[in-house]
Amino acid sequence: MRHILGVSGGRDSAALAVLLHKEIPQMEYVFADTQKELPETYKFLERLQARLGITIHRLSAERGFDHWLDMYGGMLPSPQVRWCTRMLKLIPIEQYIGNDEAISYVAIRADEPNRDGYKSHKPNIKVAFPFRERGIDREGVVRIIEESGIGMPAYYSWRTRSGCTFCFFQRKYEWVMLAEHHPDKFQEAVEYEKELEDGRRYTWSQGETLLELIARREQIIAEHQKNMERQKKAATNCALVNVLSDVLDSEDDTAPCVVCHY
Repeated sequence: MRHILGVSGGRDSAALAVLLHKEIPQMEYVFADTQKELPETYKFLERLQARLGITIHRLSAERGFDHWLDMYGGMLPSPQVRWCTRMLKLIPIEQYIGNDEAISYVAIRADEPNRDGYKSHKPNIKVAFPFRERGIDREGVVRIIEESGIGMPAYYSWRTRSGCTFCFFQRKYEWVMLAEHHPDKFQEAVEYEKELEDGRRYTWSQGETLLELIARREQIIAEHQKNMERQKKAATNCALVNVLSDVLDSEDDTAPCVVCHY
């Protein structure tokens, strides 16, 4: 039986790696690399490896994002059609496992009773939820990360969902901050929104293009800051990263992709 833990570069999957790396010494850690990740993600994975003394195997799809964008007729992935998750994340992991009997460990927390994790259609892959089984919630995850000495990924100061630089699950404020922290990545996302020859245009952010969104930059930042101050007063003992997460969720509560986010 193989034991597989997919790390996303996010807080929860990192905490799960901390929790299990001594309990299951034969654990295999994998990261499905889309080649469209934040630089901070790679740095955090390196820190996680060094701190725990583990190896994280980087898996890449045989064909990248641009190939599959062409195969889908120029249609950008969206919450309704998540072809990027399937082609760039799930398939590489399933190919890595092959036909071996395996348990896939997923970092869904105990305070997320309505969330479903990765469920392979392959009968040889079973799924386990250690956080849920042990009653570990968001505060517990933060405590695990802090006590390990690994710390939060650097991008958690402005973004609480891991994933591609142009992930469609980003909230408005996160898009604005992407433009500020990584203008080249933001510009790449803008270029993907170009009008197709048949007149179609797909956007990353529902209801507007990124150029329209960034034109409202000051309004978005001001509203976010107001919400942050309100939430800080309401949750005086809450970790700042959780305050940010709560505020961003209040601004857009669309559930993120389980495979990429955790």
